[in-house]
Amino acid sequence: MNTTTSPDDRTIRLTDGRLLGFREFGDPDGSPVFFFHGIPGSRRGGELVADLAAEHHLRVFGIDRPGIGLSTFQPGRTFVDWPHDVEALADTLELAHFAVVGSSGGAAYVAVCAARLPERLTFAGIISGMGPLSIPNGLRTLPLSRTDRLLVHIAQRLPRLACLTAAPIFAHRIDPDRPTTLQRMKHEMAPADLKLLEQPHIAETLARDAAEALRQGRRGVTWDLLLYTRPWGFRLDQITTPVYLWHGEADITVPPQFGRVIAAAIPGCQ
Repeated sequence: MNTTTSPDDRTIRLTDGRLLGFREFGDPDGSPVFFFHGIPGSRRGGELVADLAAEHHLRVFGIDRPGIGLSTFQPGRTFVDWPHDVEALADTLELAHFAVVGSSGGAAYVAVCAARLPERLTFAGIISGMGPLSIPNGLRTLPLSRTDRLLVHIAQRLPRLACLTAAPIFAHRIDPDRPTTLQRMKHEMAPADLKLLEQPHIAETLARDAAEALRQGRRGVTWDLLLYTRPWGFRLDQITTPVYLWHGEADITVPPQFGRVIAAAIPGCQ
């Protein structure tokens, strides 16, 4: 599937020279919300909520993380680098306050913004969020192959080597042009998710989103994934921002155990 840019796609140049890509959805006069995509994903993931955002008067910004979509790769980045990019975008858009919401692999990025930007955030939302692998039996809980588990162990010790090793494997699995990709996704989904995937516009949106994640190649999305194999670099129990968390009890891709651990660790999480 070919990727294309839209007039709605925009970039800003950060102080270190990198580009940060984003796209706006919903009500242009609504309350601002920054949406952090899953893995694989991109700024285009916001298409799934564009109509709802307009209906509820929300101005949603889907943002590409480094090396994904239109955003420049950032060598050696960690989760704690992300709030600097988010704050730079908010300043460019002249937004004094905003919310952050993320799904699945966007969870840690929501949490670190809640920890590091409490004075800027109106609230933070985590949807089916991936949690730290350091939780009891965290690695065993995930539906991983033997190869995946080996890559996790490598990433915990040699992240750059793991990225090089995992990149072609991961890119092959999520390539939307492969006819077996959608079937593989279905095997990893709960029945409720499968019903949604039967809707053509949802399947097409997810395919476009995965294609955009690979616009620059494999490195960005692989690094994004492997960051979850290492310590997050900040403490959930020090978050003071209001946090709301949703997690399906039947979730297979990200088991609900991770949601429970995040909710228990963040003070006042609802």
